[in-house]
Amino acid sequence: MASTKSEAPSVKNLLRDGGTTYAAELGLDLAKNTPSPLFRWLGASLLLSTRISAGKAMNAAKALASAGWTTPEKMAASTWEERTRVLNEAGYARYDESTSRRLADMCDRLIGEYHGDLRRLREKAGEDPARERELLKAFKGIGDVGADIFCREVQVAWPELYPFVDDRAAASAKKLGLASSKEEVAQLVPRKQLPRLLAALVRADLRK
Repeated sequence: MASTKSEAPSVKNLLRDGGTTYAAELGLDLAKNTPSPLFRWLGASLLLSTRISAGKAMNAAKALASAGWTTPEKMAASTWEERTRVLNEAGYARYDESTSRRLADMCDRLIGEYHGDLRRLREKAGEDPARERELLKAFKGIGDVGADIFCREVQVAWPELYPFVDDRAAASAKKLGLASSKEEVAQLVPRKQLPRLLAALVRADLRK
């Protein structure tokens, strides 16, 4: 175990100060494992993986939902111009045009291959984590970082991913002296709390 009595308050402080998952911040209950939250989280993972601030990415994700595009079918019915405008007004200006295209490609692939339901991707992968990542990365705009972000929080609904600890969270934990490996990070908290801890570690890293 990586945690000690001296470290425990640090973990508690991390959870208190930054332990709201990014999905929860968007109002998504991933644990229910239902199509709309999973779709919105995939879109948010794409936005968060771009070289833009997390704050702007989250604002953009919220703006897309406010526009009513909470399912792949609804987003697919929007125009490139509409999506670009919403992203731009949310502060996602630098990548608004390319991201608008990638969101459309994501919806087309999700509808065409999985009938709009990411749970079908999981079924196609046979609940194999490596295969799930491979299929996620087939979506334009979802690379290793995007797949990490998605898996980091969806492990509450897809238990085969547990214990998933991404590189950024692990590096943050090491800097803070909390754990020296991904395995040790996962041992710092109970299973259900791991996504919260990872979110807190990422926020700590963003705050430097």
